[in-house]
Amino acid sequence: MNTRRPVRILLGVTGGIAAYKSPDLVRRLRERGAEVQVVMTAGAGRFVTALSLQAVSGRPVRKTLWDEAAEAAMGHIELARWADAVLVAPATADFLARLTHGRADDLLTTLCLATTAPVHLAPAMNQQMWANAATVANVALLKDRGFRILGPGEGSQACGETGTGRMLEPEDLAELVLSRLAADRVLEGLKVVVSAGPTQERLDPVRFISNRSSGKMGFAVAQAARDAGARVVLVSGPVNLDVPPGLEFVAVESARQMRDAVHQALPGADIYIGTAAVADYQASKVAIQKIKTTSDRLTLELVRAPDILASVGALAGDRPFVVGFAAETENLEENARAKLTHKGVDMIAANRVGDALAFDRDDNSLLVLWAGGREEIPTCGKPELARRLVALIARVRAASGRADLTAAVPG
Repeated sequence: MNTRRPVRILLGVTGGIAAYKSPDLVRRLRERGAEVQVVMTAGAGRFVTALSLQAVSGRPVRKTLWDEAAEAAMGHIELARWADAVLVAPATADFLARLTHGRADDLLTTLCLATTAPVHLAPAMNQQMWANAATVANVALLKDRGFRILGPGEGSQACGETGTGRMLEPEDLAELVLSRLAADRVLEGLKVVVSAGPTQERLDPVRFISNRSSGKMGFAVAQAARDAGARVVLVSGPVNLDVPPGLEFVAVESARQMRDAVHQALPGADIYIGTAAVADYQASKVAIQKIKTTSDRLTLELVRAPDILASVGALAGDRPFVVGFAAETENLEENARAKLTHKGVDMIAANRVGDALAFDRDDNSLLVLWAGGREEIPTCGKPELARRLVALIARVRAASGRADLTAAVPG
């Protein structure tokens, strides 16, 4: 018996003339088996009534952050967690601008910031507004941050002009969102272990050796794997990042601690993604007391730190599909291919690093290599980069004959 629950779509409606299509959009989504919760802005109420949307959705429409009954239990956070996907249709130029700047001054923008679900935006505005430099820049930034832009279409507009700016038709939007959501769930039911961030190798009680890794890429990969339906264990070195909800988190400090935590998490894992920038060397002996400044020179003896990626790649039996990262300052592809072979892993995601590249940035690019294949993922925001990488991992793993993946929404 199929016990899977329906897909949950949170539909945001903003104040544009295309809002008159929103009841039809709700109907199209529900025809495809989705549950729909509508959230309206104040401006949307000028074009379509909450009563109409309630009638077609079968659920009370939410309109304000100041609903005392709903917000007594932090209703906006509950809604943000309820959704499998958010669709804002129509998304006006004003709404796009407010979202770009991280505004949270109404219920809908607050939900878009609070949700971990994919957010789809269906722009609708006059063709000159769509072509305006401010809108173009806002849309580009939203794309880099992982928001998904659907449309707009081209044709006649309510203002009498013709051009690009029409909201896509409800039937097309429903199909795009639901098919994309199904495609996103490429790791449904799998267990994924991700290592992230730097490690710190102690020299004495106050000093350590480390590197410039911020952990942003690894955390983005863990969230993308979670959004793809996986049960995720994130093992991270010291970072200044909030722990993403909906996954198991293990904090570590040293390479040895990270190795132990990764191997402890591996039983039952289907995929291991090693994004962590693990120290190559550690002190041969850690001083019990603080090392005093008694000389102009200090000699340290360093020994190799545990090679976590190679240790996972060398596992016998039914080991997980292993993905490593290679940060290189030169000869990117040559060095990455060598790492792919020497570490005994299934895939390497390589990126160039340096003073102004990769570390502590919000965007990046990747060259991904595997036996018999390569793919370049161009520069984009790390959340979107991680989503594309996870989709590629799922595809290559499936093609390798080691997986029978089925996209679905969890029960």
